[in-house]
Amino acid sequence: MIRIGMIGGSGFDDPDFLTDVRIVKKGTPFGALSHDLVIGRVGDIEVVLMLRHGRGHRIRPSAVNYRANIWAMKDLGVTHIIATTACGSLREEIFPGHLVFPDQFIDFTRTRKSTFHEGDQVVHIGMGDPFCARLRDLLIQTAARLDIAHHPTGTVVTIEGPRFSTRAESRMFRILGADVINMSTVPEVVLAREAGICYAAAAMSTDYDAWHHSEEPVTWDVIAATMAKNVDHVKKIFFETVRAIDYEECSCRTAVDAAIV
Repeated sequence: MIRIGMIGGSGFDDPDFLTDVRIVKKGTPFGALSHDLVIGRVGDIEVVLMLRHGRGHRIRPSAVNYRANIWAMKDLGVTHIIATTACGSLREEIFPGHLVFPDQFIDFTRTRKSTFHEGDQVVHIGMGDPFCARLRDLLIQTAARLDIAHHPTGTVVTIEGPRFSTRAESRMFRILGADVINMSTVPEVVLAREAGICYAAAAMSTDYDAWHHSEEPVTWDVIAATMAKNVDHVKKIFFETVRAIDYEECSCRTAVDAAIV
């Protein structure tokens, strides 16, 4: 059975876009969730919403309990996750306000737990193509149909945070081939693959990071202002895509079977 999950990042801490909302408290073997799960409906489709940073953005990216959040969604039967994330642009052509649907990531995190499997069990999960191609395609098709400015591919570099990059770091990430930068995609996408959940992200460009000397230095106020303008676009894409998800069988769902040592 298909069940859709949404992980809301910055700008999505108010579930007013869902109907018939109820709150579900849930414990996990990995500790507390970022927030109680919000279950509601988009039309006749039930959706499980997780507020990644808690209500009011109170949890810094490095302190998010990604394992608990993904485990809880898996335990509730979620099969597909659409995640939202704010990001800085590392490319001139990715203007603030544009959406990017990443197909690759570069991991520059340092302290985060990136596997459910510890102790005497090792899992070498395959991440050559880390985002679900079928789910990404649905998001891309929806954005195109709604005529929303977007980029169908991109490499996202995830940094530890909560500080922003230096200019030198920002230029380095450009050299490495990253197109956008954020603080939340890793390990979320990795854990979703271990859990057998199809995962795709809608990354909202909010600024030009630190490399772009023509712009003011990035601040939280700049990010929040751009997010406020862009949230409605992401909600429209989410509404339309949820109705189009019609597949259950996917290599994402079984990748862990061949990864357990």
